[in-house]
Amino acid sequence: MSSKKWFAAALAALSVGSFPLLSSGAHAAELEYTVNGQSTKVSVYEDWDSTSGTLSLTAKPKLTGKYTLNQPDLAKGIKFGIGSSLTHLPGDPDNVFYTTADRGPNGEVDVKGTTRRTFPLPNYTPTIYKIQLDQDQIKVLETIPLKINGKDPVTGTSQITGLPNLKSRDEVPYDQAAENVISYDPYGLDVEGLAYNPKDDTFWISDEYGPYLVQVKRDGTLVQRLAPKGISAELNTPELPLKDVLPASYLNRRQNRGAEAVGVTPDGKWLYMAMQSPLRLPDKSVDNSRTLRILKLDLATLQPVAEYAYIADDAKQFKDLKQGDIVISDLNVINENTLLIDERDKNAGDKAQLKKIYQIDLSKATNILGQYDDTSKAGKTLEQLTPAELIKSGVTPVSKKTILNAVDFKYPNEKIEGISLVGGNKLVIVNDNDFGVDKPDSKENGTDLWTFELPYTLK
Repeated sequence: MSSKKWFAAALAALSVGSFPLLSSGAHAAELEYTVNGQSTKVSVYEDWDSTSGTLSLTAKPKLTGKYTLNQPDLAKGIKFGIGSSLTHLPGDPDNVFYTTADRGPNGEVDVKGTTRRTFPLPNYTPTIYKIQLDQDQIKVLETIPLKINGKDPVTGTSQITGLPNLKSRDEVPYDQAAENVISYDPYGLDVEGLAYNPKDDTFWISDEYGPYLVQVKRDGTLVQRLAPKGISAELNTPELPLKDVLPASYLNRRQNRGAEAVGVTPDGKWLYMAMQSPLRLPDKSVDNSRTLRILKLDLATLQPVAEYAYIADDAKQFKDLKQGDIVISDLNVINENTLLIDERDKNAGDKAQLKKIYQIDLSKATNILGQYDDTSKAGKTLEQLTPAELIKSGVTPVSKKTILNAVDFKYPNEKIEGISLVGGNKLVIVNDNDFGVDKPDSKENGTDLWTFELPYTLK
């Protein structure tokens, strides 16, 4: 074996499951190495970190299962929906998970050149579902509607809706015909992420509207809502205590690109939230920024303690893809410094180019909390700084390396929005089918959950 191949093989052996590196360019390759005369081939992902000048080689996982959902439609042309999140609870069987759909069926209708957001089922209740993987099917074991200790102003019951909260900053909700404005709901949630805290047996939800973080009891009762500073005067919710502890800068989220992901460390000490897209700081001119934010909170105090810069893949390496089309769609927490991040493009099927699960490391990343929300520190906001300018300013982004690119396995759907890890080596992904609004006549539900076995263990 040549010295070059020996060096590459050595890197592969060292990096699998151990070296977290920043991927400024990720590719797939097949390595061949020889030990005691025996030749072995291994498929790996290559991630090059231009900041530190290092290469990470990570062995590809094995696809172990495909599962589909078979549930009655919610209404004519509206599929049953799950998959905007996915989490596994400690102690549960390996094939049992909790998931959610988002705010409910909704669409966009053009009316005289203006796009209107429609809600065909305005009383839809955002719900947590307990599911089981059985042979090739996703079975719903338990349904947990979200509710308050009181009366929701829209439903007239304890159950909430998925309607927008505030006329001042959310989309205007219309009926199915896009003709009449319907009610706002101060308790409405657009559920995008779900995490479990074993310390107090509660869930945490990331809500795209605020963005907000909402604590939920196991029976679906909302406990409290964490919001960006400055919103409490507008959002008066007597049945849901609001704490405005999140950075005020998060009020500049792009609509429908808010808090997409949430996770809790296994010891219940730390809570993480990731934004789907760049904040609009200072405005929408930065919608194609590569820099997204990950926020860390202390669960004992509910106060943010750190914020990190996450650099999305460069859209220039793909065909006909805008930078704003690359988003974070979920996260999974391994430990305080190690997370899995779901990064994807907007395409599906043969057009998909980016459907990756990255392992990221926070241990050497710079804590930028409160430092780049305006131009005072570097002359630009975080979103205005290029990756090179970030480094020049002394900011080290989180490092990242590929553990799965679902494009390699021809995963059929656009929105991989739920990821989970069981036992350190069983990776699970599921898509949000958006209630089949774009494919109302399809006989299939459009939800696909796939499982993979990693050839190493993450702890």
